[in-house]
Amino acid sequence: MRIGELAKATGTTPRALRHYEQEGLIASARAGNGYRDYDERAAVRVRNIRYLLDAGYTLADVRYFAACLDGDVAAAPPSPTALRLARERLAVIDARIAAQIEARDRLARAVEKATRAAEADPRLPAPPFAAAAPE
Repeated sequence: MRIGELAKATGTTPRALRHYEQEGLIASARAGNGYRDYDERAAVRVRNIRYLLDAGYTLADVRYFAACLDGDVAAAPPSPTALRLARERLAVIDARIAAQIEARDRLARAVEKATRAAEADPRLPAPPFAAAAPE
C-alpha cells in the first residue's frame, strides 16, 4: 500500500509515517517509480505507535516496544520497562501541570491585586488585562 493509503488507514499523516520510517519503527519497500510501498503489517505497527504516543509515551519510548509493535500492544500485559516508562511520563506530566497551576495562580493574584487597586482609587486607569465595563 502506498503512503497515502497507509496514512488514511491509520488516521495519521504521510509526514508522520516518513518520520516513523526514519526512526526505524516502520519499513517500506520502494516501487520502481520510487514510491514507498508498505505491507499490511505496517498498519498494525502504526496503530500501535499511535496508541503508545496517545498514551503519553514519547517516540524514543516507543522504541522499547519495537519487538511487540506487530501484535496487540493494548491487550498485552505491561512489562516492567513499560511500567517504568509510564511512571516517568506521569512524573513529567505532573511536573508540567504543577508549573501551569503555579503560573495560573500568580496571574490570578496579579489580577486580583490590580482589581483591588483600581477599585480603591477610581482615578487609576484600568489595568490593561481588565475587561472593559459595559456601556
